[in-house]
Amino acid sequence: MLPVQDTHGNARSGIPMPSTVKKAPSSSVRMSLSGPALRAPYIPPVGSGPSSNPRHSVYRSQNANPLLQSTSKPNYGRTPLHNSTRRGSIWTGNAVIAAPSGSQTLKDPRPIRERAYQSKMRQEIFSWLHATGYEISIQTLTNITGKDYRAMFQHLVNLIDPCYPFEPKVRFEDEFQPALRALRYPFVSQMDNKWLAAPGSMHSWPSLLAVLHWLVDIGKVRRVRSLFPCFTRLYQARLQYLESDDSTLQNVERIPEEFHEPMHHQALAFEYFSEAYIAFFHGADVFTEQDKALEVRYAKKNERVLYDLEEQKEQLAQLQAELAQLQTSGAPVEKLQKAHGYLVSDRAKFHDVLQRFESRKKHLIDTIAHEKAELNMRAMNLDQLKSEHNKLLDTVTAQNLTPEEVARMNSDHETLSRNLEELKHKISETQKGVMSLEVMMTNRGAAAEEALDLYTNLLSSLGLFPPLAAPFEGVDLTLQLNLATTNVSQLLIGEDIRKVIKPTLSAVAELKRTKRAEVESERIKVDNDLDQLTLECENVYEEVREVEKKVVVLNEQADELRDAAQQESMVSNAEAARLERELAHARTAALSSGMGVKSRLQALQFDYREQQAKIARLKDETIRAIAKNSNEIALFKEEVSSRLRKLRDFVEEGG
Repeated sequence: MLPVQDTHGNARSGIPMPSTVKKAPSSSVRMSLSGPALRAPYIPPVGSGPSSNPRHSVYRSQNANPLLQSTSKPNYGRTPLHNSTRRGSIWTGNAVIAAPSGSQTLKDPRPIRERAYQSKMRQEIFSWLHATGYEISIQTLTNITGKDYRAMFQHLVNLIDPCYPFEPKVRFEDEFQPALRALRYPFVSQMDNKWLAAPGSMHSWPSLLAVLHWLVDIGKVRRVRSLFPCFTRLYQARLQYLESDDSTLQNVERIPEEFHEPMHHQALAFEYFSEAYIAFFHGADVFTEQDKALEVRYAKKNERVLYDLEEQKEQLAQLQAELAQLQTSGAPVEKLQKAHGYLVSDRAKFHDVLQRFESRKKHLIDTIAHEKAELNMRAMNLDQLKSEHNKLLDTVTAQNLTPEEVARMNSDHETLSRNLEELKHKISETQKGVMSLEVMMTNRGAAAEEALDLYTNLLSSLGLFPPLAAPFEGVDLTLQLNLATTNVSQLLIGEDIRKVIKPTLSAVAELKRTKRAEVESERIKVDNDLDQLTLECENVYEEVREVEKKVVVLNEQADELRDAAQQESMVSNAEAARLERELAHARTAALSSGMGVKSRLQALQFDYREQQAKIARLKDETIRAIAKNSNEIALFKEEVSSRLRKLRDFVEEGG
């Protein structure tokens, strides 16, 4: 926990130390042993916001940004130093100013030692108490007791500030002076808590009676002011402010789960300090429960932020994966260009196929026309033969032939008929052979076209369409089938297969094999480089692990030094407290007995100075050790960062 800065810029702790610990030099302002008194929240003036007054709620700590103070390294056992600004009640209107002491001590100008003035004060106090509903007799003010004085004091203070938090279980001596300081009693420095044990004694009663009389005067002034409408509006504004959820109230129960107001942080800090303060007075040195409760509260506050952070991290990982995928994959333009190339090549193929089908269609049309012409010619020949046959029949009928001639002619006719039938049979067989040959030619032509299509597709996939790369600029590897020709040498349109196409394809295949061998060699080389980079990365990781082990050892040594310094500091503090007690005892003995113990006092003072010098030396050594370890850790982090940056640059250059 960081020390709190007072008005003079000096560091002090908010926790009182035990009486066994050496106290710092006394401040110019006295402070109650019970700590600062709690007050009701301050009510800002009408028309101003909660933040218009520089004073925060009197129920909470006024430390600037207390949540920045470390709760893991408490600074126990230190006495509050210098001035500690106390909170006042709503009656004061501003931050409470502690009563002056030392050179600024004010002397009471009232004649409180005179009997006439004391009688006047008793009468005014008695009248005011009766007017405010407090039953008391005048004899009680003459022979006062501690119980009666406490009841009257609390009654008068409650008339001035009804919200002042009196605790029944707290001793009256611990509440007396804080209440007077809160009400800005000008002569509080002249008060002594020992007087409250016997308030009716001669040396204490005048001052205590003057306190009651001053409270009566303040109460009368407050009642007069309550008659004004402006104070009524102020009181209503105060009630409205207390019932609101303003952050300056610093109510822990009204703090939302997620908050960013500085007042909410101060409210949690004050709650933590209060619980730790109570635990400290119960003998606790480590505030585990308070730390855990504060951590749970802030973990609850940061729960949604952490959840959003995890979601953002997941989205970032997804976006990084998509970015890596986009970076590793080719550009969309290249894909589109490749697809466009495929489409252009397919378009050229379709044009070639269409041209082939058009030529085949033209060839079929010519064949059909030729067959029709031949059919017409044969029909004419058949008609001519029929007419000749009829002429021959007429001639035979007109002639007068003998039976032998008829028989001979019939035999000749039968012979000719058989020859004709044989010729017709041979013609039909010849036609069947022609048809089968045409079918075979058609099938082989289709197979040849499929082979040419496959050959053309292979050329397209291998990128061998003209124009070819060097040294095959003037070579055209494409072929076309011409089934309409009757010349076998003109069936394929293109370069000669044996002399041009086959040697060119062999040369291209050899060139591709050479390039593949070169690519394989390059791949092996890249794999070797990657293996070397992996080995170097493993060496760097091993060095990083070694350095981390050294850092862990250095941290353990720093912790041991810090623990040893703290142990020696505790021993030195105990020794200093013991020497202080012996010094005080020596001084008391010297004053009471009148004997000079100057030599022993000087020896004790010398030992005390030696202990202080030893404490300062140990603190300096601890600070130097911590600074050295921090410097070594920073150098280690810088070295690791530089190594990692070099490794990343090397990997990026290799990639």
